[in-house]
Amino acid sequence: MSLSELIAGWAQPGRIEWIGLRPQRRAGMQVVEAAMILTDGIEGDWARAGKRAVTLIQHEHLSAIGGYLGRGAVAPDVLRRNLVVSGINLSALKGREVQVGQAVLRFTSICAPCSRMEEALGEGGYSAVRGHGGWCAEVLKPGQARLGDPVQPVD
Repeated sequence: MSLSELIAGWAQPGRIEWIGLRPQRRAGMQVVEAAMILTDGIEGDWARAGKRAVTLIQHEHLSAIGGYLGRGAVAPDVLRRNLVVSGINLSALKGREVQVGQAVLRFTSICAPCSRMEEALGEGGYSAVRGHGGWCAEVLKPGQARLGDPVQPVD
């Protein structure tokens, strides 16, 4: 197999485990079972349009972040990402078209931690999230996303 074939491969579809909306900057997260992903972001979320319209994080990384802090898995709302996805390596999907429920996204850049991670997680919070903070995505095709919906490359 060629390297490009290996890079294009994936074992199984992922799954949406959690959906959260940030109604305004620094407001508490609103947890929902379904959300409409529009071209400029998720309906009801204050996020920016464009390459940071939707944020996603790997469910498996919540335990890693907690482990770096000497505790159990971090709650998704603390990290303030819109979607928590399990079962597929989000890092392997960078730059690809990815179906998330009925919507199609393109992962554009890592979602780096901000200084608020120290406030939210305590000392070392910023470093614990580095490399595990998830992805920012732009919306290529609007659509609804529900808990349990598949996450998989389109191509």
